[in-house]
Amino acid sequence: MRVAFVSLFAPDHGDTPARSRTKRIAEGLAARGHEVTWLCGRWWGGRTPRFEADGIAYRSVVVDPSPTRFAARLPTVVRRLDPDVVHAVNSPPVAAVAAGLAGRLRGPPVLVDWWRDHPADSRRTYRLVARAADAVVTPSRTTKTRVREHGAADDDVRVIPESIDADLVADATPDDRFDVVYSRRLDRHANAETFLLALAELRRRDWRAAVIGDGPERDRIESTAAELRIDDRVTFLGDRPLAERVSVFKGTHVFAQTASWESFATELLWALACGCVGLVEYQADSSAHELVEGRERGRLVTSPAELADAIAAVGDRERLAVDPAFETYDHAAVLDRYLAAYRELGAE
Repeated sequence: MRVAFVSLFAPDHGDTPARSRTKRIAEGLAARGHEVTWLCGRWWGGRTPRFEADGIAYRSVVVDPSPTRFAARLPTVVRRLDPDVVHAVNSPPVAAVAAGLAGRLRGPPVLVDWWRDHPADSRRTYRLVARAADAVVTPSRTTKTRVREHGAADDDVRVIPESIDADLVADATPDDRFDVVYSRRLDRHANAETFLLALAELRRRDWRAAVIGDGPERDRIESTAAELRIDDRVTFLGDRPLAERVSVFKGTHVFAQTASWESFATELLWALACGCVGLVEYQADSSAHELVEGRERGRLVTSPAELADAIAAVGDRERLAVDPAFETYDHAAVLDRYLAAYRELGAE
């Protein structure tokens, strides 16, 4: 199958969760023998319009990252390339609109992978993207609702979650220093204070906690731990490589998810696959609750006091290092779902 990825920005322009997801899918397709081209702004040096890496042929549509110039040139490039399917991202939206236009002009079907609504993007252009795409993929039901609000038909939107490496989970050595862990970028959406307040409620109990992650709010969050007089029992690990995070998750009993915004709670998914009991504070702008709803090893809470009670209540639950229920989130299984979506579009 010939697949053209349409994304003005590649991870080499600056890594983001959405770009990492797109690259992982593209590399997975290339590893299976599919012909993969990424139409983007040039991020490599020199004047050559084409660059190949990890089985992906990167082709520059523009040199400078201008969304309008990229959109203007894209339909012609897509028609010349003649792929079987176009896999576009929703942001910047003018590029996705241009990809849809290329598909309408007797071109290939267009699937838009919609990670989130970017605050700098036009709501009006998002409506064009939602209606022009042949299909839309979102990482969660929460994001699917947003896309439907932009005008996409329910039958045209499907949920394909983020994925994990099940082999990495199985092979990692547990790091059992902690009882409870929080892991996320420490930005304005982190809401780690709920986690720390819950721990402060349990100060008379025996526990050790870890906070994994870095970001602009780290100093303030560490100060909160000191003000609550629990800083001697909370270890701030900073940014850690994925393999180290997985080891911590495998050795820890409880993962607390309190962030106020998540398109997809990827760290929670890794922790659940590593056997953690997932305690999620419900937030209107977060999809994290979707991963624990209906699961025995998961609970929803709405306040620090409820989180503290839940941490205490699950203390006697069986400790696991791997939860086989999450093998369906393995990279290969999720890639199969993308291929099924491509084939359905081709058949239609």
